[in-house]
Amino acid sequence: MLFKLSVKNMKKSMKDYAIYFLTLILGVAIFYVFNALDGQKAMLGLSQSGYQMVNLMVQMISLVSGLVAFILGFLIVYANNFLIKRRKKEFGVYMMLGMGKGGISGILFGETILIGILSLGVGLLLGVFASQFMSILVAKLFEADVTAYTFTVSVAAVKKTILNFCIMYVIVLVFNAFSISRYKLIDLFQASQKGEKQTMKNTGLAVVVFLLAAGILGYAYYQVAYRSETVTQERAALLIAMGCVGTFLVFWSLSGFLLKLLQRFKGVYHRNLNTFVLRQLSSNINTAVFSMTVICLLLFATICAFCSGMSMNNSLRTALREMTPVDICVQKLMSLPAEGDFSEAQRQNGEKTVLEALADFGFAEENLREYVEISIYRTKDLTFGTMLGAYEEQLRAQFPFVNMNTTEDIVGVSEYNKVAALYGTKTYTLAEDEYLILCDFSNMANMRNLALSGGEQITIGAHTLKPRFAECQEGYLAMSASHINAGIVIVPDAVIEAELGGTLSLAEHFLAGNYAAETKEEKQMIENILLDVPKETAKEYAGFDAMTRISIYESATGLAVIITFVVLYLGIIFLISGAALLALKALSESTDSKARYEILQKVGADEKMIHRALLLQLLIFFLLPLLVAMIHSIFGMRFIRFMLSIFNQGDMLASVGVTAAILLVIYGGYFLATYYGSRRIIEEK
Repeated sequence: MLFKLSVKNMKKSMKDYAIYFLTLILGVAIFYVFNALDGQKAMLGLSQSGYQMVNLMVQMISLVSGLVAFILGFLIVYANNFLIKRRKKEFGVYMMLGMGKGGISGILFGETILIGILSLGVGLLLGVFASQFMSILVAKLFEADVTAYTFTVSVAAVKKTILNFCIMYVIVLVFNAFSISRYKLIDLFQASQKGEKQTMKNTGLAVVVFLLAAGILGYAYYQVAYRSETVTQERAALLIAMGCVGTFLVFWSLSGFLLKLLQRFKGVYHRNLNTFVLRQLSSNINTAVFSMTVICLLLFATICAFCSGMSMNNSLRTALREMTPVDICVQKLMSLPAEGDFSEAQRQNGEKTVLEALADFGFAEENLREYVEISIYRTKDLTFGTMLGAYEEQLRAQFPFVNMNTTEDIVGVSEYNKVAALYGTKTYTLAEDEYLILCDFSNMANMRNLALSGGEQITIGAHTLKPRFAECQEGYLAMSASHINAGIVIVPDAVIEAELGGTLSLAEHFLAGNYAAETKEEKQMIENILLDVPKETAKEYAGFDAMTRISIYESATGLAVIITFVVLYLGIIFLISGAALLALKALSESTDSKARYEILQKVGADEKMIHRALLLQLLIFFLLPLLVAMIHSIFGMRFIRFMLSIFNQGDMLASVGVTAAILLVIYGGYFLATYYGSRRIIEEK
């Protein structure tokens, strides 16, 4: 008997709360897809580096899967809470007919199990097919051979998905049993006459709380957006907490004075059914302060994740094309400090050039079709702090974490121009009393530009030099995956010749060149000579660091793919969870308000007016948390850009556009589904 009731109730719930079931199915499918990435046989075609990056991506996704499971679990508990509340009268009838609370719990147990099996089954089936396309996409992004692709089901991902959702449903069962045990028969029958508790009614207090919330959020906005450099890990946690509290207070206060404020605009308030719409909206916000806060924060996290992740991905790929102009570049220390802990072998090899060190590794000069080897110099008298001159103390106070005592790299202009000619980048000329700074790391360039714009002079031995340009110039020596050159001082050759052995000392040798090969396979064969060098042999050359275009591309591409997939994983989960929570709340309110819509029909409102009123009410209800989340994102993204400044993120317009499109499709889709679902509820006879 209980099982039959469970089946019947589940069918009814499927009709009334289709959004809930759809969200569960999507949650299961997404959970499986992202946890099955390492199980596809197409991955066998990956290179060793690519396979390592996929393993790293899988590990990161496994870590965030715990957060995803928690979010989906919260969604399930929240939805079940609403489902139970809307069925209190039904449970009261069961109790009147003699059914005990254990029997009601048994019905809910059966429904939950059936819902779980259905959601898991359909979700896993959808996830298995979707994962095939995802695996091919990953293999393509890593340039793997997909000719050996086979249809595969990841048993490990299936087990992990089932385990996580079983744990969630056990928690739901405990929650349901606890909820039923607290109900009294009279409360169950009076549930339809009792509205949810209004959290605030005093208009004056609401305004004061709103101003307090604005002050809290304004302070947090200012700190993260305009004083980003002072935000420590502990301070960041405090500001996040302030943002959460401020968001809660915004919705709490809006529920108290929004209606009063709108009533002052009588032309709008009394037009059409706006009086009904605004009162309904005020009531909805009143009973959904906490859920609106959670939804807003989920949307905020989604927007920031999508925008920053996609922007960083685009920046990485753009920088790769700009920052890897040759096949290989190598740096090697040429003078080892006397006080350093260096072995005898390292000291014997200390004065060898890069070519000589490469020859010791079995890498012959004939392996390079063309190359340039130059020298880098340093002096203890020229540090980052002394380069800033009069601005040093100001910037030291403003940026306490920047090491002002770092010794600057110095290169002669003619030697740098050799590298620039090989790279195909801009070359420079200097007068005998001029210098310039190459720097493409934006935060460091901004600091250096203060001194350069003020004409700050530097002294190297007997030579005093003035800046050739009023700002840093584009340029670099070492290849990398992004713009991370913090500064290279370019000086006239005469300064190097005059001061070498005195003020200046030879610090490093730098070599850049192209392999004597045409195809990627041939280049990889040459590169394998360096990869096969034993680690113990490499340790005998202190400061030896080789960077190759192939390795940089593989690692950077892997990082870009990891960022993209983790961002998509979290962003989509956050988005569908937030939208589903809002949709469930709206559908529940539509069920409660059905009698009110019937009264509108009786007093003469036609169907078109009622539908328009419902649409306007839901539109504002959905837009309100999104609007607050967008305001949060404007300031939050400034802080994220500062934290990720190493990637030199460029124009984010494209990322914002993609994010807006995803929001429109998913969030807008939930809005439309909620509208048509609510229409069906209020139109039912």
